[in-house]
Amino acid sequence: MDEDDYRGDRPMDDDPALAFEQLRGEVASARSEVSLLRAAIEGLTAARESIEIPDYEPTLERTEKVMTVLVQQIDAMRKSPAMTLTPENMGSRLNASVTEMVNTLRSHSQASKSTMDGVVGELRGAVLSARRADEQNRWLSIIGGGGVLLGLLLYAVLAGPIAHLAPASWQWPERMAARVLDEPTLWDAGQRLLASASRPSWEAIVAADRLLRDNRETIEGCREAAAKAKQAVRCTVEVRRRND
Repeated sequence: MDEDDYRGDRPMDDDPALAFEQLRGEVASARSEVSLLRAAIEGLTAARESIEIPDYEPTLERTEKVMTVLVQQIDAMRKSPAMTLTPENMGSRLNASVTEMVNTLRSHSQASKSTMDGVVGELRGAVLSARRADEQNRWLSIIGGGGVLLGLLLYAVLAGPIAHLAPASWQWPERMAARVLDEPTLWDAGQRLLASASRPSWEAIVAADRLLRDNRETIEGCREAAAKAKQAVRCTVEVRRRND
């Protein structure tokens, strides 16, 4: 028996208690062998002078080393957590692990729920903000349209009185009329107003103006003759056809 017999790769039982008992038996067997060796040495001491006794010191040293190794292994196995693990301890540890996992999952679930609630709240706020923005835009459009209509009404009601209050040289009423009629000059605006007011009267004015333009020199001569004679005189004028 040597140190390698105990330190080598010896198959161990899966049951820690049974392995511990096997090691204890081997230690007891080794101790009994050592006791037998010591008894044999003591019995042969008396005949030492006549009998040549072999040197057992190396064997004893190897045996002591093996026992030291066995004691260390047994002590390590005794201190191992597996030797203290009982079915009750195993159940309590398993329950603790399961409880810890459940608590972890619960905390993760609560955190996820809080995150989802936050996201839903933000989406709800965004939707409400969009609805409020649409309502504000609608009200702004209504108020803007109402303001434009009110401004036009005030302009129609107050523009005339304000224009009449201005000096006549400014020609505000006439300019306002020309702007409303979309005519480039006041003369064009006046012609349009006269034609719209009375078409026959406007045609008579146009005919008289044409007659005056066509006989301007003749009429001027008649005026001078009337001025010299200090009485009315007869003048002959030329009248053209309407279509000329």
